[in-house]
Amino acid sequence: MRPFLHPKREEITLPGVLYALSDPVRLEIFRRVQAQGAEPISCKACTPADMPRSTRTHHLRILREAGLIRSEKRGTEVLSTARSHDVEARFPGLLRAIMRAARD
Repeated sequence: MRPFLHPKREEITLPGVLYALSDPVRLEIFRRVQAQGAEPISCKACTPADMPRSTRTHHLRILREAGLIRSEKRGTEVLSTARSHDVEARFPGLLRAIMRAARD
């Protein structure tokens, strides 16, 4: 298995973040990961149970490449954590505004 690629903080782009969160499924996945804080969450626990593995992998890859999550393999599981601090450093208030608007 190839290692996961994560953009550096300075490589996180506004279009990438907005694109990744424009899909309602990815927005919900990110909300679940972000709700864990610094605690990693299994990719199976943050996605719908009936979601095919290839679809789950696709959505997590887009979130990871946008710089929204960090993934690591532990044994047979892939665990993810939100990179909210990195996104906040690049675009102050952006995630708060998106998540608030998504609740309304």
